[in-house]
Amino acid sequence: MLGGEFRHALDAKGRVSVPFRFRNEMGDVVVVSKGIGEKCLYIFPMSEWKKIEDKISGLPISDARAREVTRFFAGGSSEIEIDKQGRIMLPQYLRDYACLGKDVVIIGAVNRAEIWDTAVWEAQLGSNGEYYANIEEDMKELGI
Repeated sequence: MLGGEFRHALDAKGRVSVPFRFRNEMGDVVVVSKGIGEKCLYIFPMSEWKKIEDKISGLPISDARAREVTRFFAGGSSEIEIDKQGRIMLPQYLRDYACLGKDVVIIGAVNRAEIWDTAVWEAQLGSNGEYYANIEEDMKELGI
C-alpha cells in the first residue's frame, strides 16, 4: 500500500526522487500518466498499470468515449525507469500538464502515487480543510 505525503524538488532536468517507502512497492519501472480531473500526475507500479491497460484494451474501438479514454491514458503516459538514486525523469509534456514547478508533493493513494505542484496541492486542500469537508458522506456513498 502506498501512503503518506512527501515534499521534494524537481531538478533542472525534470527528475524527482520517488519516496524511499514507495520504491519497494513500485519496482524498477513505473508508468507515469496524466491525472484524471485534477492537474497532477499518477505514478503506477507496472502491476497496477497492467490492470488499467487490460481494461482499456478491451474497450470497443467503435465507441467514441472509449477512444477518448484510450488516448488520454495511452497518449498521456510514459514508462519510466527509476534510476540508481531513486529518481524518475518526468517528460516535459507531463510536467506541463500538471503545471509542475520546482517544488512538488508526492502523495500515496493506495495503488498509485500522485505528484502535485506544491502550490496547486495546497490550494486544492484549502486553508481551512474544505477539500475534505464531505469526506464522511463520500465514504458512506462509496461503501467504505
